[in-house]
Amino acid sequence: MPGSGKQGEAPAMSTTLTFAVRRQEPELVGPAAPTPRETKRLSDIDDQGTLRRHVRLMFFYRGGCSAQAGAADPARVIRRALGEALVPYYPLAGRLREVVGERKLVVDCTGEGVMFVEADADVRMAELEEAGPLRPPFPCMEQLLFDVDGSAGVLHCPLLLIQVTRLLCGGFVVAIRLNHTMCDADGIAQFVSAVAEHSRGVPAAPTVAPAWSRELLESLGSPPPKPVFRHREYDAVPARPPPPGAMVARTFTFSARDVAAIKEHLPPRLRARGTAATSFEALVAVLWRARTAALGLAPGEDVQLAIVANCRRLRALGLPDGYYGNAAVFPAAATTAGALVGGSLGDAVELVREAKAAVTAEYVRSAVDHLVRRGRPAVGVGSNVFIVSDNRRAGFHRVDFGWGLPVFGGVAPSAFGGTFLIAVANGDGEEAVAVPIMLPRPAMDRFASEIEVALTLPLGPTAPAPRGRL
Repeated sequence: MPGSGKQGEAPAMSTTLTFAVRRQEPELVGPAAPTPRETKRLSDIDDQGTLRRHVRLMFFYRGGCSAQAGAADPARVIRRALGEALVPYYPLAGRLREVVGERKLVVDCTGEGVMFVEADADVRMAELEEAGPLRPPFPCMEQLLFDVDGSAGVLHCPLLLIQVTRLLCGGFVVAIRLNHTMCDADGIAQFVSAVAEHSRGVPAAPTVAPAWSRELLESLGSPPPKPVFRHREYDAVPARPPPPGAMVARTFTFSARDVAAIKEHLPPRLRARGTAATSFEALVAVLWRARTAALGLAPGEDVQLAIVANCRRLRALGLPDGYYGNAAVFPAAATTAGALVGGSLGDAVELVREAKAAVTAEYVRSAVDHLVRRGRPAVGVGSNVFIVSDNRRAGFHRVDFGWGLPVFGGVAPSAFGGTFLIAVANGDGEEAVAVPIMLPRPAMDRFASEIEVALTLPLGPTAPAPRGRL
């Protein structure tokens, strides 16, 4: 029964849909071949407080006969592929522990395995889609990703929980829960892609060889050198609790035309060739302003936007291809609620752009030193602090286990204080970006109104929708 960790059946509900899920006994899947038994240190970015949690991902597939596997059972195919992928990725089959007195995380590569659940649901993909677009939040999440007893801790627990649920139509759902200290979005996408390659029977998989190299993101000093940047993202800014009201989650989807409409509100300098705002800068600026206005913060209240900035591109860091650890820092933009909401959209874009531009190899090394000196703190979240992570290029929406591309593939967040940009296709099959938001209900209504104003189309109702990557 639910919560027992044993085989059982329980109803899963969306807004208009109820169905039953029958689960097999959870099992541990270990590497398919012998792997080293050793202890590996995580990096000083991996083990910070912000990442000591689990993240969830969902992949929905229409299924049918696979070109590679025929009518093979997706649960059995993925289970086998998982064991094969865990051979080169053997640390993921281990367990985390903390070095006493240091709060330093290490992974004991024990080969114990990851948690795997095989299940069947009395529902068809068409019914799931009729209940609403396949976007976060997923009301049936707790049934499609069962919380096995004793598996949800950060320490001494499986680092991955995977459930494969077959649907009546031949479709299936792959749901994953990951200990975030082990991988960021690019890292877990790399591992899942390796599993998918094995599922498809790709010779010599994985195509991208995994690289550990966590020492490259560790502080070199003892004690660590003094950070050379301020790192306001870890400042002790009081995180304001949300205003009263029942929390609701909603996903807003932006097409290329929507983003173009937002950019039309920017001053000429931020629309000119060479200095134009990126889609990320424009969209994040709108989200930050709309959220701040919706929460009704006092004009003098300090507000921050923390960007999850991937630093793999910084060659000076020397991160190898295939690095699957956390390789992101959280540069912050700061202002007051009054200046943000009362200023122009262009002003907000400039703040976002300045935060992005701060990320250099020196900034990353300084952040590492700061984390160690401060005891590995977490970035604060609250009404006045907003964290945004862009997952669009991680490739979740392109993961093919042999049955084609997913109807939806990406993170499934449900938390106040942060969001993700998720690559999806809109109703016309064109590229779009989905943004899950959680707010108290009155604030959500105001947020939706702010977004509607931001999407007022100065291009005119008959203007063609822009094409290309968002």
